[in-house]
Amino acid sequence: MLSMSSGRMIAVLVVVSVLSSALPKSPVYSQTANGAAEPAQKSSFLRQGDSVGVFYVTKVAGAEDDGVLPGEQLCYRCRYGSSPIVMVFARRTGGRVTELVKRIDKAVFSNRQRRLKGLVTLMGDSTPAVKAAAGEVAAAAKVEHVPVVVAKEVKTGPLNYKLPADAEVTVVVAKNSQVVKTHTFTSEKVDIAAVMSEVERILE
Repeated sequence: MLSMSSGRMIAVLVVVSVLSSALPKSPVYSQTANGAAEPAQKSSFLRQGDSVGVFYVTKVAGAEDDGVLPGEQLCYRCRYGSSPIVMVFARRTGGRVTELVKRIDKAVFSNRQRRLKGLVTLMGDSTPAVKAAAGEVAAAAKVEHVPVVVAKEVKTGPLNYKLPADAEVTVVVAKNSQVVKTHTFTSEKVDIAAVMSEVERILE
């Protein structure tokens, strides 16, 4: 009797093992700030040490003395080479975005001997609407030294920059063609002090 009981037990264990391996796997979940569970996703935006690549834009306004006319298409990133640069990618232009652009414009002028560069790239669903918004931002911030442009990939921004789709404003600070810091904000909560602190770092 003992041998039969053992045999049955082994058979049951084998069946359970086979069924378990055939069951679908549950997704991995993470906890959000409000306590709701949702599938975990690996963040993929540019991080420290990543290369900042080529991307093409259409100039709308700003940087009147850089030799590029409004409406021209070019790669500003290519023009700037390995210079220290702060790049703003914005899907919304309200909130503190105008003040951020104004501060960057002043910093570029003040640090022109140290080759600091700036670039403000706007994105959205409609190219005409984004161009209009770019002109409004440039006028509101009274931009003189930083170009305000529209991305060729108007809805997403440059794909090789992997900009977070849910970020209203992404700021990439780079030096020697490599990322020093990436910030993401809502337009209302842009941390201008944090961005400008990173700008100071790349000028050291």
